[in-house]
Amino acid sequence: MSNRTESYLVGLVGDGVMPSLTPPMHEREGDVQGLRYLYRPIDLVELGLPGDSVGELLRSARNLGFNGLNITHPCKQLVLQHLDEVTPDAVRLGAVNTVVIDGGRFIGHNTDFSGFAAALSSGLPGARLDRVVQLGAGGAGSAVAYALLTAGVRHLDLVDMDAARSAARAAELAGFFPDSTVVARTTAELPQLMPLADGLVHCTPVGMAAHPGVPLDLELLESRHWVADIVYRPIETELVRGARAKGCEVLDGGRMAVGQAADAFRIFTGLEPDPDRMRSHFLELVAAEEVAA
Repeated sequence: MSNRTESYLVGLVGDGVMPSLTPPMHEREGDVQGLRYLYRPIDLVELGLPGDSVGELLRSARNLGFNGLNITHPCKQLVLQHLDEVTPDAVRLGAVNTVVIDGGRFIGHNTDFSGFAAALSSGLPGARLDRVVQLGAGGAGSAVAYALLTAGVRHLDLVDMDAARSAARAAELAGFFPDSTVVARTTAELPQLMPLADGLVHCTPVGMAAHPGVPLDLELLESRHWVADIVYRPIETELVRGARAKGCEVLDGGRMAVGQAADAFRIFTGLEPDPDRMRSHFLELVAAEEVAA
Protein backbone atom coordinates (compact mmCIF):
# COMPACT_ATOMS: atom_id res chain seq x y z
CA MET A 1 0.00 0.00 0.00
CA SER A 2 1.31 3.48 -0.85
CA ASN A 3 2.20 5.74 2.08
CA ARG A 4 -0.11 8.36 0.59
CA THR A 5 -3.23 6.22 1.09
CA GLU A 6 -2.48 5.42 4.71
CA SER A 7 -3.58 7.46 7.70
CA TYR A 8 -1.20 8.57 10.43
CA LEU A 9 -1.93 9.01 14.12
CA VAL A 10 0.91 10.47 16.21
CA GLY A 11 1.21 12.35 19.49
CA LEU A 12 3.39 14.43 21.79
CA VAL A 13 3.95 13.28 25.38
CA GLY A 14 5.24 15.69 28.03
CA ASP A 15 4.48 18.32 30.66
CA GLY A 16 2.54 21.37 29.47
CA VAL A 17 2.46 20.41 25.79
CA MET A 18 -1.03 21.75 25.00
CA PRO A 19 0.32 25.06 23.57
CA SER A 20 3.02 23.30 21.49
CA LEU A 21 3.33 24.39 17.85
CA THR A 22 4.53 20.91 16.83
CA PRO A 23 1.05 19.40 16.26
CA PRO A 24 -0.16 22.12 13.84
CA MET A 25 3.21 22.08 12.02
CA HIS A 26 2.98 18.32 11.42
CA GLU A 27 -0.70 18.39 10.49
CA ARG A 28 -0.26 21.23 7.97
CA GLU A 29 2.64 19.40 6.26
CA GLY A 30 0.52 16.25 6.19
CA ASP A 31 -2.38 18.18 4.62
CA VAL A 32 -0.15 19.64 1.89
CA GLN A 33 1.21 16.17 1.12
CA GLY A 34 -2.30 14.75 0.81
CA LEU A 35 -2.11 12.59 3.93
CA ARG A 36 -4.64 11.83 6.62
CA TYR A 37 -2.39 12.95 9.44
CA LEU A 38 -3.62 13.55 12.98
CA TYR A 39 -1.28 14.76 15.72
CA ARG A 40 -2.48 14.92 19.32
CA PRO A 41 -0.84 16.50 22.40
CA ILE A 42 -0.81 14.11 25.40
CA ASP A 43 -0.24 16.48 28.31
CA LEU A 44 0.93 14.81 31.52
CA VAL A 45 -0.10 17.85 33.59
CA GLU A 46 -3.64 17.81 32.18
CA LEU A 47 -3.86 14.04 32.74
CA GLY A 48 -2.33 14.21 36.23
CA LEU A 49 0.35 11.66 35.29
CA PRO A 50 4.03 11.51 36.34
CA GLY A 51 6.90 11.36 33.84
CA ASP A 52 7.50 7.68 34.55
CA SER A 53 4.06 6.85 33.10
CA VAL A 54 5.63 7.23 29.64
CA GLY A 55 6.04 3.45 29.24
CA GLU A 56 2.37 2.85 29.95
CA LEU A 57 1.44 5.61 27.49
CA LEU A 58 3.67 4.05 24.81
CA ARG A 59 1.97 0.68 25.21
CA SER A 60 -1.48 2.33 25.13
CA ALA A 61 -0.51 4.20 21.96
CA ARG A 62 0.58 0.94 20.34
CA ASN A 63 -2.70 -0.74 21.32
CA LEU A 64 -4.70 2.21 19.93
CA GLY A 65 -2.91 2.11 16.56
CA PHE A 66 -0.61 5.14 16.86
CA ASN A 67 2.28 5.28 14.38
CA GLY A 68 4.57 7.00 16.87
CA LEU A 69 5.06 9.59 19.57
CA ASN A 70 7.25 12.60 20.08
CA ILE A 71 8.61 12.75 23.62
CA THR A 72 9.55 15.88 25.53
CA HIS A 73 10.34 16.99 29.11
CA PRO A 74 10.39 15.16 31.53
CA CYS A 75 10.37 11.87 29.60
CA LYS A 76 13.31 11.96 27.16
CA GLN A 77 15.52 9.85 29.45
CA LEU A 78 12.71 7.95 31.21
CA VAL A 79 11.47 6.52 27.90
CA LEU A 80 14.76 4.73 27.14
CA GLN A 81 14.05 1.70 29.31
CA HIS A 82 10.82 1.00 27.39
CA LEU A 83 12.32 0.90 23.88
CA ASP A 84 13.21 -2.14 21.76
CA GLU A 85 15.79 -0.30 19.67
CA VAL A 86 17.56 3.07 19.90
CA THR A 87 19.61 4.77 17.17
CA PRO A 88 23.35 5.09 17.92
CA ASP A 89 23.17 8.89 18.18
CA ALA A 90 20.28 8.73 20.65
CA VAL A 91 22.21 6.15 22.71
CA ARG A 92 25.17 8.52 22.90
CA LEU A 93 22.95 11.41 23.89
CA GLY A 94 21.08 9.32 26.45
CA ALA A 95 17.82 10.90 25.28
CA VAL A 96 15.02 10.09 22.84
CA ASN A 97 12.43 12.56 21.55
CA THR A 98 10.87 10.52 18.73
CA VAL A 99 9.54 6.97 19.01
CA VAL A 100 8.30 5.02 15.98
CA ILE A 101 5.87 2.17 16.61
CA ASP A 102 6.69 -0.40 13.94
CA GLY A 103 5.31 -3.93 13.98
CA GLY A 104 4.63 -3.58 17.70
CA ARG A 105 8.22 -2.53 18.43
CA PHE A 106 9.33 0.84 19.85
CA ILE A 107 12.27 2.44 18.04
CA GLY A 108 13.82 5.57 19.54
CA HIS A 109 15.42 8.48 17.67
CA ASN A 110 16.76 11.91 18.64
CA THR A 111 15.81 14.75 16.29
CA ASP A 112 16.97 17.48 18.70
CA PHE A 113 20.55 17.04 17.50
CA SER A 114 19.65 16.36 13.85
CA GLY A 115 17.21 19.28 13.84
CA PHE A 116 19.89 21.70 15.02
CA ALA A 117 22.37 20.25 12.51
CA ALA A 118 19.85 20.86 9.70
CA ALA A 119 19.17 24.39 11.02
CA LEU A 120 22.88 25.20 11.09
CA SER A 121 23.54 23.96 7.55
CA SER A 122 20.47 25.63 6.01
CA GLY A 123 20.38 28.83 8.08
CA LEU A 124 24.11 29.54 8.33
CA PRO A 125 25.66 27.90 5.27
CA GLY A 126 29.42 28.28 5.17
CA ALA A 127 29.70 29.37 8.82
CA ARG A 128 33.24 29.00 10.18
CA LEU A 129 33.36 26.14 12.69
CA ASP A 130 36.92 26.15 13.95
CA ARG A 131 36.01 27.39 17.43
CA VAL A 132 32.54 27.84 18.96
CA VAL A 133 31.32 29.01 22.36
CA GLN A 134 28.13 27.36 23.61
CA LEU A 135 26.10 28.71 26.53
CA GLY A 136 24.14 26.00 28.35
CA ALA A 137 24.92 22.30 28.77
CA GLY A 138 21.52 20.94 29.81
CA GLY A 139 19.34 18.53 27.84
CA ALA A 140 18.87 20.69 24.75
CA GLY A 141 22.45 21.92 25.10
CA SER A 142 23.77 18.35 25.02
CA ALA A 143 22.01 17.67 21.72
CA VAL A 144 23.20 20.96 20.22
CA ALA A 145 26.81 20.36 21.31
CA TYR A 146 26.67 16.90 19.74
CA ALA A 147 25.31 18.44 16.52
CA LEU A 148 28.07 21.07 16.47
CA LEU A 149 30.79 18.46 16.85
CA THR A 150 29.13 16.23 14.24
CA ALA A 151 29.14 19.24 11.90
CA GLY A 152 32.90 19.57 12.32
CA VAL A 153 33.51 22.08 15.14
CA ARG A 154 37.16 21.60 16.08
CA HIS A 155 37.15 23.39 19.47
CA LEU A 156 34.01 23.73 21.58
CA ASP A 157 33.98 25.86 24.75
CA LEU A 158 31.04 24.66 26.85
CA VAL A 159 29.83 27.29 29.33
CA ASP A 160 27.31 26.49 32.06
CA MET A 161 26.37 27.95 35.45
CA ASP A 162 26.67 24.39 36.81
CA ALA A 163 30.41 23.67 36.59
CA ALA A 164 29.97 19.98 37.40
CA ARG A 165 27.42 19.55 34.62
CA SER A 166 29.56 21.27 31.96
CA ALA A 167 32.63 19.29 33.07
CA ALA A 168 30.76 15.98 32.82
CA ARG A 169 29.27 16.88 29.45
CA ALA A 170 32.61 18.07 28.06
CA ALA A 171 34.35 14.86 29.12
CA GLU A 172 31.61 12.70 27.59
CA LEU A 173 31.63 14.61 24.29
CA ALA A 174 35.43 14.58 24.10
CA GLY A 175 35.22 10.79 24.30
CA PHE A 176 32.79 10.65 21.37
CA PHE A 177 34.77 13.13 19.25
CA PRO A 178 38.48 12.45 19.87
CA ASP A 179 39.55 14.67 16.94
CA SER A 180 37.90 17.72 18.53
CA THR A 181 38.66 19.63 21.73
CA VAL A 182 35.79 20.14 24.19
CA VAL A 183 36.48 22.27 27.27
CA ALA A 184 34.19 23.15 30.20
CA ARG A 185 34.24 26.89 30.90
CA THR A 186 32.64 29.42 33.24
CA THR A 187 30.75 32.60 32.38
CA ALA A 188 33.64 34.61 33.88
CA GLU A 189 35.83 33.37 31.01
CA LEU A 190 33.59 34.75 28.24
CA PRO A 191 35.62 37.99 27.77
CA GLN A 192 38.66 35.80 26.99
CA LEU A 193 36.76 33.22 24.90
CA MET A 194 34.71 35.38 22.54
CA PRO A 195 37.67 37.06 20.78
CA LEU A 196 38.88 33.53 19.84
CA ALA A 197 35.48 32.23 18.70
CA ASP A 198 33.92 32.04 15.24
CA GLY A 199 30.42 31.71 16.62
CA LEU A 200 28.16 31.59 19.67
CA VAL A 201 25.30 29.18 20.36
CA HIS A 202 22.78 29.91 23.12
CA CYS A 203 21.00 27.00 24.87
CA THR A 204 19.68 28.43 28.18
CA PRO A 205 16.15 29.71 29.04
CA VAL A 206 17.33 33.35 29.08
CA GLY A 207 15.39 35.29 26.47
CA MET A 208 12.19 33.26 26.75
CA ALA A 209 9.05 35.29 27.40
CA ALA A 210 9.18 34.23 31.07
CA HIS A 211 12.94 34.86 31.36
CA PRO A 212 13.66 38.10 29.47
CA GLY A 213 17.19 39.40 29.01
CA VAL A 214 20.42 38.44 27.29
CA PRO A 215 22.73 35.58 28.33
CA LEU A 216 25.98 37.56 27.93
CA ASP A 217 27.28 41.10 27.54
CA LEU A 218 26.47 42.05 23.94
CA GLU A 219 29.67 44.11 23.88
CA LEU A 220 31.49 40.77 23.53
CA LEU A 221 29.93 40.23 20.09
CA GLU A 222 31.75 41.34 16.95
CA SER A 223 30.28 41.61 13.44
CA ARG A 224 32.45 38.64 12.32
CA HIS A 225 30.70 36.33 14.81
CA TRP A 226 27.71 34.21 13.87
CA VAL A 227 25.10 33.74 16.61
CA ALA A 228 22.55 30.93 17.00
CA ASP A 229 19.72 30.92 19.56
CA ILE A 230 17.45 27.94 20.30
CA VAL A 231 14.81 30.02 22.12
CA TYR A 232 11.83 30.60 19.79
CA ARG A 233 9.20 32.17 22.04
CA PRO A 234 9.72 34.96 21.10
CA ILE A 235 11.38 34.27 17.76
CA GLU A 236 13.19 37.63 17.96
CA THR A 237 14.98 37.29 21.28
CA GLU A 238 17.01 40.16 22.69
CA LEU A 239 20.12 38.17 21.77
CA VAL A 240 19.01 37.73 18.14
CA ARG A 241 18.09 41.42 17.83
CA GLY A 242 21.29 42.59 19.51
CA ALA A 243 23.50 40.31 17.41
CA ARG A 244 21.82 41.39 14.19
CA ALA A 245 22.30 45.05 15.17
CA LYS A 246 26.01 44.30 15.56
CA GLY A 247 26.15 42.96 12.01
CA CYS A 248 26.34 39.29 13.00
CA GLU A 249 24.79 36.53 10.93
CA VAL A 250 22.04 35.04 13.12
CA LEU A 251 20.09 31.79 13.40
CA ASP A 252 16.82 32.13 15.30
CA GLY A 253 15.43 29.35 17.48
CA GLY A 254 12.65 28.60 15.03
CA ARG A 255 15.17 26.97 12.71
CA MET A 256 15.87 24.17 15.21
CA ALA A 257 12.17 23.79 16.08
CA VAL A 258 11.33 23.31 12.41
CA GLY A 259 14.37 21.08 11.80
CA GLN A 260 13.42 18.63 14.54
CA ALA A 261 9.76 18.59 13.41
CA ALA A 262 10.74 17.97 9.79
CA ASP A 263 13.01 15.09 10.81
CA ALA A 264 10.26 13.55 12.97
CA PHE A 265 7.75 13.87 10.10
CA ARG A 266 10.19 12.02 7.82
CA ILE A 267 10.73 9.29 10.44
CA PHE A 268 6.97 8.82 11.04
CA THR A 269 5.89 8.79 7.38
CA GLY A 270 8.94 7.87 5.29
CA LEU A 271 8.08 10.91 3.15
CA GLU A 272 10.26 13.95 2.53
CA PRO A 273 8.93 17.14 4.18
CA ASP A 274 9.54 20.63 2.81
CA PRO A 275 11.46 22.45 5.58
CA ASP A 276 11.03 25.88 3.94
CA ARG A 277 7.27 25.40 3.76
CA MET A 278 7.22 24.19 7.38
CA ARG A 279 9.24 27.22 8.48
CA SER A 280 6.81 29.59 6.74
CA HIS A 281 3.92 27.96 8.58
CA PHE A 282 5.84 28.00 11.85
CA LEU A 283 6.47 31.75 11.52
CA GLU A 284 2.74 32.26 10.83
CA LEU A 285 1.90 30.36 14.03
CA VAL A 286 4.41 32.36 16.12
CA ALA A 287 3.15 35.67 14.68
CA ALA A 288 -0.45 34.71 15.48
CA GLU A 289 0.57 33.87 19.06
CA GLU A 290 2.32 37.21 19.47
CA VAL A 291 -0.73 39.10 18.14
CA ALA A 292 -2.98 37.19 20.53
CA ALA A 293 -0.66 37.96 23.45
